[in-house]
Amino acid sequence: MWETLQEEISHCRQCPRLVRYRETVASQPPPRFTGWSYWGRGVPGFGDPRACLWVVGLAPAAHGANRTGRMFTGDSSGDWLYRALYETGFANQPHSTHKEDGMELRGAYISAAVRCAPPDNHPTSEELQACFSYLFREWQALALSVVVIVPLGHIAYRQVRRLFPGEKAPPFQHGGIWEVGPYTVLCSYHPSLQNTQTRRLKWEAWMAIFQEARNRCIAKKMGDSDL
Repeated sequence: MWETLQEEISHCRQCPRLVRYRETVASQPPPRFTGWSYWGRGVPGFGDPRACLWVVGLAPAAHGANRTGRMFTGDSSGDWLYRALYETGFANQPHSTHKEDGMELRGAYISAAVRCAPPDNHPTSEELQACFSYLFREWQALALSVVVIVPLGHIAYRQVRRLFPGEKAPPFQHGGIWEVGPYTVLCSYHPSLQNTQTRRLKWEAWMAIFQEARNRCIAKKMGDSDL
């Protein structure tokens, strides 16, 4: 199932605007990435298929995952995410620079609301709708193991809410918690430069999200062992 889904995502051409943008970026890299062979396609999810923690980002960065072919790999947002996952035991190393760097996730899986890099990081509602089926199919595969879902930003949160139709959800805020059935949706600001450089998102507040996720995963595992 996972291999089929990943292949579909990487070969997806549903959204002409996104296809045009991702391929243009890949064909015209900036000087700092001269010599790189860009991925330039849809970016599949990455991680442990039996994850306790599911992180849902916004979209691949034009010169991050669109270049490397792996979610949150090769940009500053990924630096924040993988360091946090490492420090809370969800990753085997704190840095992720390319697909062959040895990064492994343990009990975590990373997806995005949109699988192609969008211009100015702003997908349209039609593009979000087109990509939702991929998120939904990942959810179908992860639902039995996931305990905590962390949407990064309000757009990711909106897509996660669509996985639970009919359920009333609180408004988005950093650190906000939505208990829905057996799952905890734990909201966070996205670790974009816009948020981290302005200190709208501080490291301590960011780490608190993943420490809470780890605590809840441990509590669930201990509860299951008592059955």
